[in-house]
Amino acid sequence: MKTFLTLGVILCAPVLSAAKPNIVLFLVDDMGWMDSEPYGSQYYETPHMSRLAKQSMRFTDAYALPLCSPCRASILSGQYSSRHGVTSATGHRPPAEPGASRYPEKAAANKKFIYPGGRNYLDPALVTLAEVLREAGYRTGHFGKWHLGLTAPHRPDRHGFETTWHCAPDPGPPSYFSPYGVHPDGRPTAQHKVGNITDGPEGEYITDRLTDEALEFIEAHRDEPFFLNLWQYGVHGPWGHKEEYTRVFAKKKDPRGEQRNPIMASMLKSVDESLGRVMDKLDDLGIAGKTLFIFYSDNGGNTHSNVKGDRKLAKVRPGHPKYGFVQDWRKWAGPEAPTNNAPLREGKGRIYEGGQRVPLMVRWPGRIEAGSTSNAVVGPIDLYPTILAALGVAPPQGHVIDGVSFLPVLEQKGGLGREALFTWFPHIVPAVSVRAGEFKLIRRWEPHPGYPDVRELYDLRKDIGETTNLAAKMPAKVKELDRLIDRFIAETGALAPKPNPAYQPGAAGAAGSPAAGLVPKMCTATVVDGALRVEADGRTPFLGTAQVKMTGPLTAKLRLRGMGPGRIQWMTRDQEEFPKEGQSVPFTLTERDAWQEVELQLPVKGTTRLVRLYLPAADGRVDIQSIEYADRSGQSQTWNFAGPAAAK
Repeated sequence: MKTFLTLGVILCAPVLSAAKPNIVLFLVDDMGWMDSEPYGSQYYETPHMSRLAKQSMRFTDAYALPLCSPCRASILSGQYSSRHGVTSATGHRPPAEPGASRYPEKAAANKKFIYPGGRNYLDPALVTLAEVLREAGYRTGHFGKWHLGLTAPHRPDRHGFETTWHCAPDPGPPSYFSPYGVHPDGRPTAQHKVGNITDGPEGEYITDRLTDEALEFIEAHRDEPFFLNLWQYGVHGPWGHKEEYTRVFAKKKDPRGEQRNPIMASMLKSVDESLGRVMDKLDDLGIAGKTLFIFYSDNGGNTHSNVKGDRKLAKVRPGHPKYGFVQDWRKWAGPEAPTNNAPLREGKGRIYEGGQRVPLMVRWPGRIEAGSTSNAVVGPIDLYPTILAALGVAPPQGHVIDGVSFLPVLEQKGGLGREALFTWFPHIVPAVSVRAGEFKLIRRWEPHPGYPDVRELYDLRKDIGETTNLAAKMPAKVKELDRLIDRFIAETGALAPKPNPAYQPGAAGAAGSPAAGLVPKMCTATVVDGALRVEADGRTPFLGTAQVKMTGPLTAKLRLRGMGPGRIQWMTRDQEEFPKEGQSVPFTLTERDAWQEVELQLPVKGTTRLVRLYLPAADGRVDIQSIEYADRSGQSQTWNFAGPAAAK
C-alpha cells in the first residue's frame, strides 16, 4: 500500500464516529441510459432497479465516458482522463516502457494529425479512493471487472483493495460460465493466470458468482465500515446469458419499438437480480440505513457490436473457439445491436449523449430523500470527492481532484458550484466536448467521414437527441464554450493531437484528396505528377474501398504503370469476411515504364461491400492514372488522378 497518509485524513479521523457509513458502488458495464424501467425502458425488466429508484435520488443528467477504462480510472482517481492518461479501453494490454511517449513515432501520409495513445494502466502514483478509505479505517473489497492494468503493479490489490476477486483484465471475462478460465472448446486461456478467480460448479454464471463473493464480503465486515466496489461484467461481451431468460424475452415486444435484443434483456435481468440480492443482504443485516449506495454505469449502451458488417464478428469463423457464441447470438438476436439508446444519439464509443449519458442512483436513508430526482450534471470525477465529503474525510494532500462533491445536491442543500463538465476522447472519432448548462459543444480537430463538422452545438433542453447543430446560428455561444475547452486542455495537461510532419494532402485516404475513399494497406499512396503513386511497406500491398456498392457482375478498368502480378478481390454484403479462395481476378503488368490498360470482368454475385485492388508494388512501385468499377446498368465509381490527361 502506498505511504501517502496525509495530515488531512489524520485530522478528520475524530469526525468519523463508530457508525461511519458503509459505501457500496455497484457499477454495470455498458448499461445505457434507457436500459432500465426507472429510466423508461418498456422492454427490459428491472424490478430491483425500480425498487432502488424509489429509495434513492435518481439523476437524469449523469455522465460517464464513452469507454469503460477511462471512466473507471476517473472514478478511482477523481481526475479527468486527460489528466490521469487512461483515455481508451486498453487496460488489458502490456504497459509501455517507462518514459515512453504516448504519441506514435509516425503516422501515414494521409493522416493530418498524430493522435496520442492512452495509458494502459492506472498510475500507481495516484492516490485512489480505495486507498483514502482504507487509511480512514475502511475494509476495502473489489469484485469483478478491473481493466485498469495487466501487470501485477497495476492490479486492484495495489490500488488500495485488500480483498479482491477478479479475472483477466480484459474488457469482458473469458467466459460467463464456469470454468471461467477456459474457452468454450475447453482450451485454457493465458488470461486465467491473471487475477484470482476460482472456478465454481460447471455452468455457474459469473454474475451470480460475483454476487456471492460480494455478499460474503458484506457478511464478514458487517460490524465495521466497508467499501464494496462491485463492478459487474454484465452486460459486456462475450454476452453470456441464461437461455431460460432469453427464451422468454425473445417472445416479447417493446411498446416503444426501440429495444428488442433478448440476450441483452436476459443479461440485464441477471444484473438486476444481483442488485436485488445485495440490497436484500444489507436489509437482512440491518445495515442498509447506514450504507451509502451508488448505482452507476461506466459508459453508454453498446449500439455497434454484432450488427451485420461488424468486423470483429466477421473474423470469427467455424472452428474458432468463439464460433459457438456467434451462432448463439444470431439464433437469439439476429442482426440486432446489444441495445438501443433512443432518444439519445448513437452509443458506446461516441461522444454523443448515447455514448456517455448513463443511469445514476444514490441511496442514503435519512440523508437523501427517497424517490427524488436531480438534473444536476455530474460525472465519474465527482464520486471521489462526494464520498469523502459524505464521510467527513479530507482529500489527500498533493493529489489533484478535478471533480466536485455533489453531496449538497444529494441532501438538497445546494448546487455543484461548477461551470461545466468536460469529456476528453481522442479516439475512434476524436473529439472533446463540454456541457455547460443546457448547451453542449463538440469540438473535433478535423472532419471525419460521417461527421463533417468540426464544431457541433446542441441545446439539450430542446434537443436531447442532438439532431440540430446550432453552431452556425450561435457563433457567440460556440466561442464562449470553445474558451472553456481551451482552459480545460491547459489545466489538465491534455495531450492534444499534433500535426503530422509527413502529411501529404494528396495521399490516399486524406480528406479532399482525389484518392479519398481508397484506403492503402501495407503501402503508401500519394498523388504525384498526375498519378497515384503506390509504394509498398508490407508483403501484400492493396488499396481497399467501401465506396463500390454495386450489384454484379462488374467491369474494372485500370490504367497503370508497373511490373508484376496483381488482382482484384471483393466481398459482398451477405458475407462476413473475404473468402480464402476465389472471388478474385488476377492481372499482370508487363512493362515497368509504360502505361498499360487493364480491363477485367468481375463475376460478382450479389452487391459488393468491400473491394481490394492488390498491386505488384512489392517489386518496386506502381503508378495509377485511373480506376473505374462499373455495373451493367452504367453505374460507376471512378478515381481519376490525371484529369483529362488520363484519357490520352
